Amino acid sequence: MSNDMESDESPQETGDGVNNETPDAPPDGGGFPDENAVESPETDKPETDSLPDRREDPENRSIEELGSEVEVDAEVAEDVDEDDLLGGLQIDSTAEIDVPDRLVDQVIGQEHARDVVMKAAKQRRHVMMIGSPGTGKSMLAKAMSELLPKEELQDVLVYHNPDDGNNPKVRTVPAGKGDQIVDAHKEEARKRNQMRSFLMWIIIAIVLGYSLIIAGQILLGILAAGVIYLAFRYGSRGGDAMIPNLIVNNADTTTAPFEDATGAHAGALLGDVRHDPFQSGGMETPSHDRVEPGAIHKANKGVLFIDEINTLDIRSQQHLMTAIQEGEFSITGQSERSSGAMVQTEAVPTDFIMIAAGNLDAMENMHPALRSRIKGYGYEVYMDDTIEDTAEMRRKYTRFVAQEVSKDGRLPEYSAEAVEEVILESRRRAGRKGHLTLELRNLGGLVRVAGDIARAGDADFVTREHVLQAKGRSRSIEQQLADDYIERRKDYELQVSDGYQAGRVNGLAVMGEDSGIMLPVMAEVTPSQGPGEVIATGQLKEMAQEAVSNVSAIIKKFSDENKLLWQPQSFLRSKMSESINHSQ
Repeated sequence: MSNDMESDESPQETGDGVNNETPDAPPDGGGFPDENAVESPETDKPETDSLPDRREDPENRSIEELGSEVEVDAEVAEDVDEDDLLGGLQIDSTAEIDVPDRLVDQVIGQEHARDVVMKAAKQRRHVMMIGSPGTGKSMLAKAMSELLPKEELQDVLVYHNPDDGNNPKVRTVPAGKGDQIVDAHKEEARKRNQMRSFLMWIIIAIVLGYSLIIAGQILLGILAAGVIYLAFRYGSRGGDAMIPNLIVNNADTTTAPFEDATGAHAGALLGDVRHDPFQSGGMETPSHDRVEPGAIHKANKGVLFIDEINTLDIRSQQHLMTAIQEGEFSITGQSERSSGAMVQTEAVPTDFIMIAAGNLDAMENMHPALRSRIKGYGYEVYMDDTIEDTAEMRRKYTRFVAQEVSKDGRLPEYSAEAVEEVILESRRRAGRKGHLTLELRNLGGLVRVAGDIARAGDADFVTREHVLQAKGRSRSIEQQLADDYIERRKDYELQVSDGYQAGRVNGLAVMGEDSGIMLPVMAEVTPSQGPGEVIATGQLKEMAQEAVSNVSAIIKKFSDENKLLWQPQSFLRSKMSESINHSQ
C-alpha cells in the first residue's frame, strides 16, 4: 500500500491529551508515533475551577478526616462509665453500627502508622512497616491507594520499532485514551485487510478467467491463484505489527492502582517478554506484542505493596532499587533461554509509592541499599502490638466486630454481650495491663468462628456463649498439641497440694500461650565424699543453671562450706527446703 492510501485511512484521534493530527498512524513499515507527538500527562490535567469541592463532597474528604479519626456512628451515653466494655455505646447488636465504605476509614489503632501513611500519601514517600503478623500492614497499604489522586493515572502502549524490532517504542497517554488509540488502529487494520482481500479476489478472478478462457490451462491458473493467495496473506501480516500493545490500561480504574507483589518472581515483578517459538519465516509474533508488564509498571501512579520483603532475591531487589531511583524501568525477557531475552523496550514509567512490610527478621536479609533508598525517600514505621484501653478504643473495637461481620457476609449480627466478651479476649491477648491487642487478624478469626457456631445453631444473634465456645475451637495447632500433652501428663501425675513437705515445691510450666501444667520441683540432700555441690538434673537451660548457682550461694550463706558435709541430714534438709522456697 502507498503512503497516500494510509494517510487517507489513518484514524483521527480526538480527546484531550491526544493529537487530532495522526501521530499514531505509522509510516509504511512502522508502528510508533513521532517523538514530537508524545503528549505529557500534565497537559491533560483539568483546570482548577473544574475540580469538585472536596470540602462539600463526602467522597472527596481531605486526608485528615479519614482513618482512625472517623468516630463510631452510633448512640453514645453522655456519662460513660470507665468499666463499660462498650465504651458507652447504647446498642443491642452490631446491626445498629454503620460500617464505613472506605477501607481507610476502617483502620483501627496504629495511630502513628496512620499518620505516617497520610503524610506519605501527600508527599508521595515510600514506607517500610515492620511488626507482628496481623497488625494491619496490608490494610494500611491498601488504604493509601484510596488517598492518592486518580486524575494522574496513565495508560502505557508499546509500538513496533521498524528500525530495531528488538527495541519496541513506549508511549504514555492519559488514562482511558489507550483504548481509543488501539481501537482506532484496529479499525484501520480492518479496512486495510478488506481492501487487500477485495484486490486479491479480483486478481485471482482475472488469472482464473485468463487461464480458462484464453490460455486453456485451468491447472496452471489454479496454481497461480494459490500463489497469489499466499502472497497476499503473507503480506497482510505486516499490518498487525502496526497495532500497539496496551500493556497498562487504567480506563476503568476508580482509585489509584494497588499491586500486591508479595512473593512475585522476577517476571511478575519486573515485567517479561514471552518466548516466540516461530522466530523467522514470516510466522513470528512482533516483539511488542509479546511484552508483558510487571507489578512495578502496573503500580505506576499508585501503590506497590511487598510483604516479607526479605524473600525477594538480591537481583530483584537491585532492579527494584533502580525502578525507585529512576522512576522508569525497561521490560526485557527474564529467561536467558527465551527469545524474549533479546528484546528490551524503551523505559516504562514506574512512578509508584512502595510499601515494604515484614516481621523483625525481614531487615536481616534485606538489601542494605534498598533499605537506604526507602529510608532516604520515605519513612520506617514499627507497628504497635497493643493500644491503651480507653472508652473510645472500646467503641472502635465494637465497630471492628461489625466490620468483620459485614466483610464476611454470612455471619449473624453480634449481641452486645458477645461484643463485650470479644473485648475481654482482646484484653487478655494483649498481655499488658490496661491495653488491648492490635493483632486484629487473629481476633477476627475468633469473631468468624463464633459466628459459624451461631449460624450452625440457627441463632439470630451471636451470644456470649457462642464466643466462649469459639475460644476453645479457634486454638492454634501449637496450642492444641500443648493441651493434648498436658492431658496425657495428668494420667500419671502425683500432686501434693496440702501441708508441708521438705525439699518439694510446686511450679507452673507454661506451654504455648494459654496452657500450663503444675510440676513439682524436688530437692534431696545427701552426704558428699568431697566438696559440697548442688547437682541439677532435667537438661536445664541457661536461665535454670543460673538459678542453681543462686541456690548454691544461698546454701553457703547459711552454712559454712567446710561443715556442709558433717551437718545432720535433717538440718540440711530443712536448710535446702528453706533455700528453695526463698528462691521461688
